Amino acid sequence: MIRWTFHLCIVLGAFLLAGCSTTPLLSTVAISAPTLSPSGAGESVNVSYTIGKTATVTVELVDANGVRYLLRDNVERKASSDAYQLRIDGTAPTGDPVLQQRALPSGTYQAVVTATTATGERATGQVALTINSADTPPPLIENLVAFPTTISPNADGRDDVSEITYQLPVTATVDISIITPDGRTLPFITGEESGPQVHRQVWNGKTTDGQILPNGEYTYTIRALDRYGNIVTTSDSITIADSGQPEATITYSYMAPQALLLGDVLTVTIRIENTGTVPIRTYGPASGYEYTTNDVFSSIADGKYTAKSGGFWRIGVDWDANSGGAAKRYPYRWAMTPRTPDKWKIPYVEDEFLPGERCEVIARIKILQQENKMGFYVGLIQDGVGFFQDKSGRTINKVGF
Repeated sequence: MIRWTFHLCIVLGAFLLAGCSTTPLLSTVAISAPTLSPSGAGESVNVSYTIGKTATVTVELVDANGVRYLLRDNVERKASSDAYQLRIDGTAPTGDPVLQQRALPSGTYQAVVTATTATGERATGQVALTINSADTPPPLIENLVAFPTTISPNADGRDDVSEITYQLPVTATVDISIITPDGRTLPFITGEESGPQVHRQVWNGKTTDGQILPNGEYTYTIRALDRYGNIVTTSDSITIADSGQPEATITYSYMAPQALLLGDVLTVTIRIENTGTVPIRTYGPASGYEYTTNDVFSSIADGKYTAKSGGFWRIGVDWDANSGGAAKRYPYRWAMTPRTPDKWKIPYVEDEFLPGERCEVIARIKILQQENKMGFYVGLIQDGVGFFQDKSGRTINKVGF
């Protein structure tokens, strides 16, 4: 009986001792290599550690002068027999709004791992790491300018785009994003390899799929990442005003007479409406001007009405057998506006056809072409862009001679 009691006490004592043993909060802090030499080819080392109790973990690199570079800040880690690992590539976030991540300078560091439980228990471990860095300057974004700072993407040829220019001192991968007034982030330039030179990007106030953005103030952010992991960002704003898509519609056309003699004048009556949301720029000749079939719009009035680049619209007349290519299509063109030239926005030069306005254009063409039949039609022309409602109101006119 005494012997049985003695053995029971020994077993119970062993059990109590086992119950009093504790698993360490933090253990086996180690590093995969004592030296890191970043060259831009993706080199890294791993710091590993084991957590014995659920805790929050902070990992820092501390240099010889006591400067701390925070790599992980109070990240929750569950107790596990498997070691956690953190990849170190020789860079660290900075908290600076411009130089957001920097390649650490050469030197000796301590990788410090600190674990803290919810009850306040705390443990720290550290290992040494030597970084042999290229010590190159970060890819600062210099001389950033956007001009103009207010654009009106409405295809009128006036401030439709903004030119963003900047300079990089080193080669970097550049991303540019646009933040809308309601906080959405839109991609503009993604992953573009850019050398150490002046760079130019043109923004047209549209999304990458061509959608025109509404009026408001937009923030553009340029982010440059060099091969060593330095990340630099800078931002500024561009305002969109008078945004919209120009649109016009031919609502009526009629040609008379439909049988005429060589030398007679064909009269085409055309009605047009500005069915868009923005003004349309237009220029002469004015309604009522008479062409001959030997003319083209660029040959009359000493070339005054040669096609202008960007944003100008006119109404035109053409015929089936016209042998001209795209540049000579619709050789007969008129301004589309309800006003006489003396009342144009710039008298006798150009006018604006306003949203919701309607106008009637009288187009006259003296027939000198020796053809028995001429199939005439009308269309809308935006200089340098294209032809809209092409070949509308086609009419066969008989010509006698």
